[in-house]
Amino acid sequence: MKTAIITADDFGVSVEVNRAVEQAHREGVLTVTSLMVTGDAAADAVERAHATPTLGVGLHVALAETPPALPPSDIPDLVDANGQFRIESLPVALALLAKASVRRQLEAEIEAQFALFAATGLPLDHVNSHKHMHLHPVIGATLLKVGLRHGMKALRAPIEERASLAAFEPVTGLDIAKPFARHIQRSGRAAGMKVPDRTFGLAWSGAMHAARLRGILENLPEGVNEIYLHPATGTYPLAAPSYQYEAELAALLDPQARSIVTRNDIRLARFADL
Repeated sequence: MKTAIITADDFGVSVEVNRAVEQAHREGVLTVTSLMVTGDAAADAVERAHATPTLGVGLHVALAETPPALPPSDIPDLVDANGQFRIESLPVALALLAKASVRRQLEAEIEAQFALFAATGLPLDHVNSHKHMHLHPVIGATLLKVGLRHGMKALRAPIEERASLAAFEPVTGLDIAKPFARHIQRSGRAAGMKVPDRTFGLAWSGAMHAARLRGILENLPEGVNEIYLHPATGTYPLAAPSYQYEAELAALLDPQARSIVTRNDIRLARFADL
């Protein structure tokens, strides 16, 4: 059986993203979304999610760009003088490996984000992280540890099968993240998590237009596949300049995508349906 979990990341970062997620689920092929609990429009996202119970909602642990859940004074080694995350910097990435005190701050922040999600009253469909930061071995292990305490049952491992992409549009360059993603997949499954066999969206992140989504669906391998996109109805303050948000929304609404799903007997699912 071919199963596709079609995900929208960054739910809650802006109303433009929230509107697109709701529309793509109601009118298109989107099955789940991942909530940034500290996003500017998180409350709006939660309201829309409660009104759309067929949409699976997971936690998009954000350790960059959005504000932390905890006061900056509680996590001084993870933020800069303005209280903004700096975990992407090399010194902090290394400090997570070397210092127990920094790891404790990380665990406290991830715990706080899980708690904020629990407070929404939404079922936790899955967990992943903004910019795939759980590929860092300490972040990944901490996310799994905290997630198990909060009833996490499904996790993203961003393993992209480029042979499937090459069938219609070859991808160049090395996939240096794959060994870390396979480790996350093994660790998650060993802990009882539902982890898809592969995830599509990495090579063309921000450029998953209709032709590419059609190509992925036409060449979808057997097993459980996650396909993630970043739809929005327009630009917003934290938007990436190069991302084609409206084109990705159009891809999710594309009638041909729905036709391919039907013709190829693809099961559209949430993580909770696995």
